[in-house]
Amino acid sequence: MDELIVQGEINSKILTLRGKQVMLDRDLAELYCVIPRRLREQVKRNIKRFPEDFMFQLSENEIEVMVSQNAIPSKQHLGGALPYAFTEQGIYMLATVLKSDVAIDVNIAIMRTFTKLREFSKHYNALAKKLIEIDRKHDKQYKELKKSLDALVLESALVDEKVMGFLKDES
Repeated sequence: MDELIVQGEINSKILTLRGKQVMLDRDLAELYCVIPRRLREQVKRNIKRFPEDFMFQLSENEIEVMVSQNAIPSKQHLGGALPYAFTEQGIYMLATVLKSDVAIDVNIAIMRTFTKLREFSKHYNALAKKLIEIDRKHDKQYKELKKSLDALVLESALVDEKVMGFLKDES
């Protein structure tokens, strides 16, 4: 049960930015039980380990969007500095520069969470494809039924016209 709670906590901190799933330095520092400044110091000391596809710094605009979409409560939540966002590979690399038992345990939990997200994504994509197929099939059936209904309405109108003509001739 503890693993599910930890994965839920981690999952809630994974954001999608620039088309990548990332975690912010502040959230990672909290999970690793270090202060954000310490985490950033370690990253700066080992900057060669963090190319752009592992880590990037957020822009003011990205922060504004995150606040407006309630991904973060306010700019103050980030502590004043422009935060860094770490991809899965960047998070893995953090484990090599933060050498504590907590960092190792948290990193394992984070990697497991990312793996579960990928598995979920595969199932979700397969389900989405099936729903699209069903929708297309039903759309085709709907169009065929609409065409039949339109023909019946037209036929009914012609019958009504003939009946009205017949009744007119009778009177």
